[in-house]
Order: sequence, then structure tokens, then C-alpha cells
Amino acid sequence: MRRPPRNAEWFSAGDCGGSVEQTTADLIRSQLRRLRVTAGLSQEEFGKLVHYSASMVSAVETGARPYDRQLLARADEVLTSDGLLGSLLRIAEREGQPSWFLPWLDAERQARQLRVFQPTLVPALLQTEGYARAVIRCDDLLSDDEVEQRVAARLDRQAILDQPDPPQLIAVVDEAILHRRDERFRTLMGHQIEHLIACAERPSVSVHVVPLSVGLHIGLSGPFSLARGADGGWVASQETQLTAAPTDNEANLATLLARWETVRNEALSRQQSIALLNEMVKSWP
Repeated sequence: MRRPPRNAEWFSAGDCGGSVEQTTADLIRSQLRRLRVTAGLSQEEFGKLVHYSASMVSAVETGARPYDRQLLARADEVLTSDGLLGSLLRIAEREGQPSWFLPWLDAERQARQLRVFQPTLVPALLQTEGYARAVIRCDDLLSDDEVEQRVAARLDRQAILDQPDPPQLIAVVDEAILHRRDERFRTLMGHQIEHLIACAERPSVSVHVVPLSVGLHIGLSGPFSLARGADGGWVASQETQLTAAPTDNEANLATLLARWETVRNEALSRQQSIALLNEMVKSWP
């Protein structure tokens, strides 16, 4: 039996005449089946409408196969469920995040300005799906389902950049990140750099590159993020291999805000950074 995420929210089915508890994933499957049956569709009829086989529909409804974003989006359309399945999926994806990461996600969603420094990886909010999957797959303790769940959750985070009034995102990255392009990674990294350029040209996004010529600098001590809320207050997060717990401790904030100024001053301007990224794409071997 597939185990639910450790921090998953559980729903009791006792009021419905049963005694089994459900995770949100179980709820999605049961709602998918309920909506299909209510619409008077067999698994085969429904499958044809969403371009899946009847056996696949059955496997998804019973939990033998995982559902995916595409199937649920089509199901919401076909079953005119007003986005119910998609909304439940977003809840399930959020549950897929480690519990210690949820407070930072809340700060990120409410922020009016985000400052992110990354010396080793492209920032999560600016990653392509392929790059995100490659990075997450580096953790060989994760199953394929867990990898896909985390990829979906990471892409869902990026929705804040597409909302009508997005936060201002200022990202500073070390140039060394852009040179990780061995044979297996070459095409993927090319797409990622093109995506960085596209993001950097948005009015609400600034990308700044710390060139290799800078050498050693304080930012190499590790990545960190800063979020400023509507009230002007700051929250910070420092990532490690095990945690990224946010803090609003005044001393910690003062230190990280000072370090931000240092790494930002070492970085190229916005236009210089875009020019460097374009140069890298054009000279791609």
C-alpha cells in the first residue's frame, strides 16, 4: 500500500458510513470516481473523452497508478466540476513539501518583494520543469512518484510570478551555476538559460549574475532568501541539506540583509546580466 506523505492532512470517512481515513490523494481519486458516475459515464466512455484507456482510468481511481495534472485538468473540463480536482491537486502538492518548508512557502506567497541568492543552483522560482526534475532526482532516496510530486509543487510555487500583481523578484546567481553542462545536462541547461533570459525581461523580475572574475565572496557561504511582506517586515530563509526554516530574528535579518547588499554589489547590472546570458546561449557549443 502506498504510504501518504508524513504531513498529509487526513479526512475521516466515518460520517459517510465507513471507518477508513483518507489522505487528500485518496480524496482526489474518490471525487474523480464520484464525478464520473454522477455524469453517467463508464470508465471506457470517460477515458475516451480525456484520451486515456479504460484500464488507466480504473487504475487511477483505485490507486494502482498515480494521477497526473493533465488527467485532472481534462477531467475538470469534461465533468464540469468547476476546477474541483485541480484545487484538490494543489492541496495534495503542497502536502508533498516537507513540513518545515511550509512556513517559508506562506511567506513567499504573501511577499511583495523577494530577494534570492543562489551560488549553486538556479533559484526554484526560475527553474524550468526539466531542470527542476533533474535537480530533485539527485536525491536517490525519493521514489519516482515523490520526484514528480515535488516537481509539480515547485512549478506550482512559480504561479506567484504570473498573478495580476506579482511580487518583485530580485535573483542573484553565481555564474558557476551556468557552466554545469556536461553531456547529459547540455540541452536541459540551454533551455534553462533561455528561460532565465525570458524571466529577466519581465518587469517584475531582475536577474543578476556574479561573474566568475569576482572569485571568492561572502555569498559562497550558502544560499539565502528574503521576503518583504505588505507591512514592510522581512522574513529570511537559509537553506541547508536538511532544512530551510524561516526566521524574523532581528540579528539574523540584519546579517542577511547586509550580505545581500554585498553579493548584489558584486553582481552585474540587470542589462549586463541579460547580455551575458545571451552571449552564453549564442556561443553554446
